[in-house]
Amino acid sequence: MTIAAQIRSNRWRTLVVWLGFLALIGAVVLAVANLYDPSLAGLLGIGGIVYGLVAYRASGRIVASVSGAHPITRSEHPELWNAVDNAAIAAGLAKTPDVYIIDDPSPNAFAAGRNPATSYVAATTGLLAIMNKRELEGVMAHEMAHVRNRDVQLMTIASVLTGSIVLLCDILMRVTLFGGGSRRNDNGGGNPIMLIVGIAVLVLSPILASLMQLSLSRKREYLADATAVEITGDADGLASALEKLAADTQPLAKVTRATAHMYIESPLRDHVGLRSGLGGLFDTHPPLEERIHRLREMGGITVDGVPNA
Repeated sequence: MTIAAQIRSNRWRTLVVWLGFLALIGAVVLAVANLYDPSLAGLLGIGGIVYGLVAYRASGRIVASVSGAHPITRSEHPELWNAVDNAAIAAGLAKTPDVYIIDDPSPNAFAAGRNPATSYVAATTGLLAIMNKRELEGVMAHEMAHVRNRDVQLMTIASVLTGSIVLLCDILMRVTLFGGGSRRNDNGGGNPIMLIVGIAVLVLSPILASLMQLSLSRKREYLADATAVEITGDADGLASALEKLAADTQPLAKVTRATAHMYIESPLRDHVGLRSGLGGLFDTHPPLEERIHRLREMGGITVDGVPNA
């Protein structure tokens, strides 16, 4: 598959996931309207919008705080700044993202921000310690791809949507089960079938929202890898970087599941057993082996080191 074809394929798959998000939100609204007074659905919708806007505006600062990232000057880490500059120029970005560092020996990196104008790139000291110039440029090109493709904005919105659905459903389930607040108490019991359906929606929606967010994240990683090759023209540099990340076993000191999807490689080390049992449904990233395989094929060399015909 060509780079352009891979990019198109992942964009279509992303669209399907977004349609799933919209359908899920619609199901939650209908469940609220059925279990409670329909006007409550409108009030909750307004509250959700306000919550989402506040969380979205503060997302960049929140991620930096949670990850322990802090801004650096060019003189502190010139090699990182140069790699970011080169990747930003090659990606055609109007503004070079700010550069942050995370004092952690575990090699990793991520991009964050509400949009390309407010974005920043963060890398760990561990990443700088093991990457050569070519590999570091590949990693930074991957992060610039997230910025150029507006993945930073996309994943922030997905995180806010998922968080809103989880919080809303949790509150409503508590009220329904323990507060006696559903409409069934005001109409002689209501329709038991619709009650069961409504509760099922509230129980399953957070799980489905999380799965869709993770699916979206995995697809964006493949897209960012392909776009990084388009930016640098060097698939093997990024593949070599991912091989070094695959060999690393150190977990990041400061990481949460809410931000794990933002990194170039999963910073979590407790998910290995999930892939075999659940097909990787709860993984934040696609398998590194598969990403490396695709990159080696783009570079004209298979994972066995044999040149492609």
